[in-house]
Amino acid sequence: MSDAQMPTAAEIAADVRTGATTAIDVVERHLALIASSDTEIHAFHTVAEEAARSAAAGVDEAVAAGRDPGPLAGVPVAIKDNMCTRGIPTTCSSKILENWVPPYDATVVTRLREAGAIVIGKTNLDEFAMGSSTENSAFGPTRNPVDPTRVPGGSSGGSAAAVAAGFAPLSLGSDTGGSIRQPAALCGVVGMKPTYGSVSRYGLVAFASSLDQIGPFSTSVAESALAFDVLAGPDGRDSTSIPQPHQPVLPVLGEGVEGLRIGIINELSGRAGGDIAEGFESEVVAQAEAAADALTAAGAKVDEVSIPSAVAGLSAYYMIAPAEASSNLARYDGVRYGLRHDGPNTASMMAASRTAGFGDEVKRRIMVGTYALSAGYYDAFYGKAQRIRTLMITEFDKVYEDFDLLLSPTSPCVAFPFGAKADPITMYYNDVCTIPSNLTGHPAISVPFGTGEAGLPVGVQILGPMLAEGAIYRAAEVLEQAAAKLAGASANEGGQ
Repeated sequence: MSDAQMPTAAEIAADVRTGATTAIDVVERHLALIASSDTEIHAFHTVAEEAARSAAAGVDEAVAAGRDPGPLAGVPVAIKDNMCTRGIPTTCSSKILENWVPPYDATVVTRLREAGAIVIGKTNLDEFAMGSSTENSAFGPTRNPVDPTRVPGGSSGGSAAAVAAGFAPLSLGSDTGGSIRQPAALCGVVGMKPTYGSVSRYGLVAFASSLDQIGPFSTSVAESALAFDVLAGPDGRDSTSIPQPHQPVLPVLGEGVEGLRIGIINELSGRAGGDIAEGFESEVVAQAEAAADALTAAGAKVDEVSIPSAVAGLSAYYMIAPAEASSNLARYDGVRYGLRHDGPNTASMMAASRTAGFGDEVKRRIMVGTYALSAGYYDAFYGKAQRIRTLMITEFDKVYEDFDLLLSPTSPCVAFPFGAKADPITMYYNDVCTIPSNLTGHPAISVPFGTGEAGLPVGVQILGPMLAEGAIYRAAEVLEQAAAKLAGASANEGGQ
């Protein structure tokens, strides 16, 4: 069975709700594919077979009783393993939480269950979501289903790979600096980061609390919109949740981009004085430019725009995110929960537990963050980074006075071989295009658009101001349709 044979989330829900198929049959088909193929891909830490079967039986009972089980009836969903799932381990791909089982569900998991979705398993990630390749997992890397010799991106690589491989039609990831959009681009799926506060973070294990946001992976823009409408909305258990009701985005699909003003961000375009900028691949830049042409052809007004502070986003992020991580990860001390290594006194026990429990990248970021917050360095590093963040918010808001949306590549490169970017600075550069949306809190979506080196997927990114998800999805759908036409034309040419 291949992913091409698997129906979409909307098709599954429609068939289950009408009785054309059962949720049990849907779950069994996906479990069989996971069992046959995930040994190579390693998208999952935990496959929740019995829990999924039990939930599917409940959906089928609701249908048989004449009740509507919800818009995602019977749809298997994979959950990134940094979101709490009651009775199912939540490890954050870290030895320090290897055996931790939460006593409650994250709000997003609750909303999926209430919509009839089936949690089919927990997916691999870079430890505590710190990475861009899913090579930093304490339990081994995830492989890209498009080419298993290459990384799937990160940190939500397992969730992206699960959808790309057909293991689940939908999955959830978290995006702190691009951790949904970048792996979506590398795996050839749709990945969306909502406006900060539009989707509850309650039950998400924190990395950098002012940056983290949960969002969906899917095989299409419409499936992403369907999932986002289920996930979004106020939550009293999250103090950063936006209190106003969610405006559904699914109804605006099909409205197109006629008259929308879309800016190509010069600093993130991959061009430098007409040449390809350092760190960008020429095929990626070419596909982003083709995406701009497609939006113009669809009636959008596309022009270039400069946002000078965007180039400083990477530096600011790698001060702010580690600083918040050093605070958030202080709770893993070997006392309250998680891994515990004994020692002759409390300080030794804590040091031994954290030394054994955290991997190299997590330790690196904790130390950087602690240094940035230390006396004598706070203003020089963390304070300056926050001032850059404020400047970036101001500049983006100013640009959005003249433009409805913005456009850039999602990742400067296609999926790369394992071990190819062992240097941390080289790895961090993978997030250069995605980080600005996290620092500003704005929404953004990555859509597959053509291929680059070795026929590997390229993603292009649509960015918008706060709560502009409707416009973002409209533009994303136009790009999706244009990419399909270009692929069809290319295939016809190749067959002649």
